[in-house]
Amino acid sequence: MSTLTTQQKSDIDKLWTEFWTGGITNPLTVIEQISFLMFSRLLDVMEITGERKAERLKKDFHGRFNGPNDPRRWKNFKQKDAAAMLRVVRDEVFPHFRKLNGGTTFAEYMESAQLMIQGPRLLVSAVNMIDKLPIIEGDAKGDLYEYLLSKLSTAGINGQFRTPRHIIRFMVELLEPNPTETIGDPACGTAGFLVGAMQYLLETHTSAAGKLKGENGETIYTGDKLEPYRAHIQNGMFHGFDFDATMLRIASMNLMLHGVDNPDIHYQDTLSNSFPEKFAKQASNGFDVILANPPFKGSLDEGGVHPTLTQAVKTKKTELLFVALILRMLKKGGRSATIVPDGVLFGSSKAHTALRTMLVKDNQLEAVISLPSGVFKPYAGVSTAILVFSKGGKTDHVFFYDVGADGFSLDDRRTESGPDKGALGPTAENDLYDALECWRKKNAKKDTDRTAKHFMVPVADIAAKDFDLSINRYKEAKHEEVSYEPPKKIIAKLRKLEAEIAKDLSELEAML
Repeated sequence: MSTLTTQQKSDIDKLWTEFWTGGITNPLTVIEQISFLMFSRLLDVMEITGERKAERLKKDFHGRFNGPNDPRRWKNFKQKDAAAMLRVVRDEVFPHFRKLNGGTTFAEYMESAQLMIQGPRLLVSAVNMIDKLPIIEGDAKGDLYEYLLSKLSTAGINGQFRTPRHIIRFMVELLEPNPTETIGDPACGTAGFLVGAMQYLLETHTSAAGKLKGENGETIYTGDKLEPYRAHIQNGMFHGFDFDATMLRIASMNLMLHGVDNPDIHYQDTLSNSFPEKFAKQASNGFDVILANPPFKGSLDEGGVHPTLTQAVKTKKTELLFVALILRMLKKGGRSATIVPDGVLFGSSKAHTALRTMLVKDNQLEAVISLPSGVFKPYAGVSTAILVFSKGGKTDHVFFYDVGADGFSLDDRRTESGPDKGALGPTAENDLYDALECWRKKNAKKDTDRTAKHFMVPVADIAAKDFDLSINRYKEAKHEEVSYEPPKKIIAKLRKLEAEIAKDLSELEAML
């Protein structure tokens, strides 16, 4: 499920071993250091693109460096010998990171950024490897993160793994965010959902004239129709929270490299008592859109969880508390697509039932989209579903869809299974395109066939089943009419067969 070749993965493995033997043994520190160097290279790529564009349009260019010969630029320091390269990166490049967008949350996380690589040879190896990686093509940065994160022994336990980009894209398209809205993720990790929303906005708000051709023939979406909303997008649109500082640094870099100069990214456990105290606006009624794949595993000390959540759902289970939190964070009418483990849909505890009842009776539960159990492999094999809901309103019917395939194999390797290589395209191996089409055309009166992949269920049926949201409680097996021959005809065939067997036995006996 990656654009990285076997050779590139082998190069990363070799570099990983070099970090280890060089004394950097914490996997997250390795990922962070590689991310800093990727960021440095991508800053230079962005600078070159900006310079060329300004030259073409005959405009002045004000970039992040002092011209083409600035020693802090990747293209310049990568040419130096090992000792000189280490000095420039440590003493000039990293201090430059801390000054970018001064006073922003990005600067807040870069303030403590430091080069942990002490050995000149290790730095040269890292720079050479990153220089060869295709990190400017498509989502290869994400593929690199994904491959690096697969090396985390803790992946899947504390939720530090990346949601596959085609699942992110699917969820963004379910909600169709617009450029006037405020978008949040209460457990943002590397900011995959926020980046996905930004990419969607660029693609859907680019005029025909605004589409440019890249050096490799790819389409570049300039987002020229987003101009009236630019200040909001840069400063007020995107908000993410996590309680892993390394992840937040990666998230900040990721968003900045996708054109969001000042994302609101904060170190914060959003389930805790301190969240509403520190971030009152975001903690309650703050968002139009929330996209999330919160941590599934684990339970918390009830005393550390904010009482507004435990009053709504009396539980220590994080997967239930996060849904209650998202409801609290949404504005009235705000909407969310959130991934939950299947247990949330059918768990029989009081807390499980209370949460589902609240979703259906006090809000508008719009869809339950079941995903195949291998979607998060190799990190976790848990079965999951996407819940689509709006805060407040009234649930009349719920859209159910059973995704059998997502364009990739469902084993640990997750190789592309369709000719469209996992994009949201109509292939036999990918139901996501069909799910999106069915969602957009959903009709409570027409979508009543419960033997189909998708159907609508009236709220009365859900209430009658104790608000169970598992698709299997409503799906019906397709009974095919089987026609049999008349008994007399079957008996006649059996007698004929019996006669043939008797004749064969007689012939066999005569040969003895």
